[in-house]
Amino acid sequence: MDSDLVAIVGGGPAGALAAEHLARAGRSVLLIDERLAWEKPCGGGVTPKALWRYPYLSEAAVARNWIGSCELISPAGRRVLVELEQKIAIFSRRVLNGLMLDRARAAGAEILQDRVLRVETEDAGWHLHTRNGARLAAGFLIVATGARNPFRGQLARAFSPEELMMTAGYYIPGSSDRIQVRFIAGLEGYVWTFPRSDHFSAGICGKLNDGHTTAELRRMLEEFLEHEGFDYRGQTFYSHLLPAPTAATLKTGCFGGDNWAMVGDAAGFADPITGEGLYYAFRSAELLAEALTANRPTAYRTLLSRELLPELATAASYARRFFHGEIFGEPVLERMVQFTGESQKFRALISDLFAGAQAYVNLRGRCYRQLLPVIWNAVAS
Repeated sequence: MDSDLVAIVGGGPAGALAAEHLARAGRSVLLIDERLAWEKPCGGGVTPKALWRYPYLSEAAVARNWIGSCELISPAGRRVLVELEQKIAIFSRRVLNGLMLDRARAAGAEILQDRVLRVETEDAGWHLHTRNGARLAAGFLIVATGARNPFRGQLARAFSPEELMMTAGYYIPGSSDRIQVRFIAGLEGYVWTFPRSDHFSAGICGKLNDGHTTAELRRMLEEFLEHEGFDYRGQTFYSHLLPAPTAATLKTGCFGGDNWAMVGDAAGFADPITGEGLYYAFRSAELLAEALTANRPTAYRTLLSRELLPELATAASYARRFFHGEIFGEPVLERMVQFTGESQKFRALISDLFAGAQAYVNLRGRCYRQLLPVIWNAVAS
């Protein structure tokens, strides 16, 4: 057993960033992933909050598309264009994953392209068995394999259907300088078009336990694309799972132990309302690397509880009301788009939410202080 080796299963942003930070700190790191840089089904949006913390995402000489506006479309078809005060960078996931893996490799991490079939604990460490017949020994295991995770149930409680979100979509040639987000009545999710540098990531997401099949989600998406003039026929179709954990799971869940931890989507660290997970992938990996570098692996939970978990749990507590609730006799989604169109302060709030500058934990306070008079005036008019 190589007690000094950290084995990371999964080469997405969370796994790659953990590998980079640990390798730079002098740890022996082996990252294992079957596909390495691949075009994951994902919008690929990196918020200004993430760009500020990880400036190399802005500075690296790789393709990205800078987006300064977002069109919101309500279930009834009301539209409003929000000019973002800070631009969002839209990456192809193949490009982003490749960038992060290159940084991990340059820091000294070993990268192995293979698939881990099973993991076994032994002598306070781990044995990993791969498709190509390798049997690898490590002292610490990091699981970064996403929400569709074959190892989560071995380490902690598996996700229930109510804690997962189905996504489906297409990659469509073309580009733009505008994101579109379309809300649909009865769907705890939304349709999106995210313009990357040379194609659109167009997709739809919905809670797994909401009763909508993948075929139904696909039909909703295709109806929207046809209405907006996107030619999706003959293009690559995908489906994927995202985590959408409940507040209870985030408050009481197990994310690591003495010789293992989960990061990113594998741990359930994604915004339960928007599905955005890249910032949480980066930051959870960074916090874990901090704990391991200090030789205090169990401090990972403490670091999460100070920063990420309160924000995600608050978002989870809002999610159901956001998609299905009413305010002043109208669906919340309709009122949100209405107020965004009628109030400069509300547009600023929406812009800050997109940028990651407005936290969920103090969102209610800002609404009461700044927006309640605006909302009452809008409803009265």
